Amino acid sequence: MNLKDLAQHLGLSPTTVSRALNGFPEVAEATRARVEAAARQYNYRPNTQAKRLATGRAMAIGHVIPISTQHEIVNPVFADFIAGAGEVYARAGYDMVLTIVPDADQDRAYREIRSKGNVDGIILHGPRAGDARIALLEDLGLPFVVHGRASGISRPYAFVDVNNSRAFERATRFLLDLGHRRIALVNGIETMDFALRRRRGFERALAAADLTPDPALMVAGEMTEAQGHDAARAMLRRADRPTAFLTSSLLSAMGVRRALWEEGLVMGRDVSIVTHDDELGYLRNGAEEPIFTATRSSVREAGRRCAAMLLRMIEAPPTEPASELLEAVLVVGASTGPARNPLSLKDNP
Repeated sequence: MNLKDLAQHLGLSPTTVSRALNGFPEVAEATRARVEAAARQYNYRPNTQAKRLATGRAMAIGHVIPISTQHEIVNPVFADFIAGAGEVYARAGYDMVLTIVPDADQDRAYREIRSKGNVDGIILHGPRAGDARIALLEDLGLPFVVHGRASGISRPYAFVDVNNSRAFERATRFLLDLGHRRIALVNGIETMDFALRRRRGFERALAAADLTPDPALMVAGEMTEAQGHDAARAMLRRADRPTAFLTSSLLSAMGVRRALWEEGLVMGRDVSIVTHDDELGYLRNGAEEPIFTATRSSVREAGRRCAAMLLRMIEAPPTEPASELLEAVLVVGASTGPARNPLSLKDNP
């Protein structure tokens, strides 16, 4: 069965069927579900080779992945992003091309990809403030979508991002409303744009409450369980230790929880934790009830949206770059409670 036959069977136009299978957001969800069900029933698969010949496209999307060990791209959320993007590519008959390079070789990799012509577009990962890769991809003429944003770049470019600043401002206000004044920030690497925005949101909420951020309660680094543990252990041994932590990843929050346990403190009673939770498919924030209070967003959904946006750009180049700014949802879990006097925690269990 070809696309035309499938469309006739469904009583839809071939364009609508194609858009439904390619993840275009303007297609109604009920229509998309019906098209996808029929495609599965009749084992419909886009003829990639025929489409390559008909369109002159490579029918592939590129992802350039730097291998630095001190880089946010090594964070496990990347797998969920790729899973989401891959769903959209597969429906549209596109392949995924991963290019693994040292950090310093990224420019060369993008130039080689362009010269080979083996992809139709690029998803750009891990943007930094003033990221030079955006100008490079524009000069090369490769369609691209940025997963995230890059502060300091005035020219418009296509991106899908979470409103990190607002999410962390809201999370900090939530802790302030619970009476917390000594709030620690365990952030990602702050050369990364998302981490810069999260710190700005944190600092903006403190400033609105007439509080000055304490540099001793702010750390940045690779978001791992060990990072959260080591940072929290050092802070909790201070005389003026924090009563709450705001962390940039679920892994870091788990490390903070381990440090609390080692110090004989109870999460949610003695010390509160709010984290950013990316709804990872293989690392859930609890089952029926959330373990951690979290600013929740789906990185898998971000992958789907980046991929769909890029395929639309390839199919019909827009006059102006598109963009999507997603809002995180604050979900209250068992990790937060009213502030307690940090000096009396061990004396009054």
